[in-house]
Amino acid sequence: MKGRLSAPGPRYQALLELLRTAETLWNSSRIFFARWNLSPSQFNVLNLLQAQPGGCTQIELSRQLIMHRSNVTGLVDRLEARDLVQRRENAHDRRAFIVVLTPAGQKLLRQIQPHYYAAAETVWGNLPVARAQQLVAELGAVSNQAELIVRDSV
Repeated sequence: MKGRLSAPGPRYQALLELLRTAETLWNSSRIFFARWNLSPSQFNVLNLLQAQPGGCTQIELSRQLIMHRSNVTGLVDRLEARDLVQRRENAHDRRAFIVVLTPAGQKLLRQIQPHYYAAAETVWGNLPVARAQQLVAELGAVSNQAELIVRDSV
């Protein structure tokens, strides 16, 4: 990390607003997915598995979700209890299971996604698509910088 500051820098307010926005989005997502008795994290698991029809291991899920494996285990347990996902034996590694989306999980996703996609567009309001795409790139750069801070402090 470059130097130290004794007062907030010129971009400090942007960081606070980004954190507030992330918290607001997460809380709104909790309420949004509650109508299907899902958490945002459970939806994320289902969504990731839909993109990988062959399934993936819980370790792969934890990397993609950026969360600890033990948290993924609980998510998969709850989704499996609802018959939305299934653990299958891994032919390449008998110590790990492959998690796949079940037909019931696929059906639930098909019900949710139109509402989710519409809500995702509503969040942006009148912000032009080109500006949203620019924000994606800028936020990616901010995320990379945040990872550098963690790496440098270890």
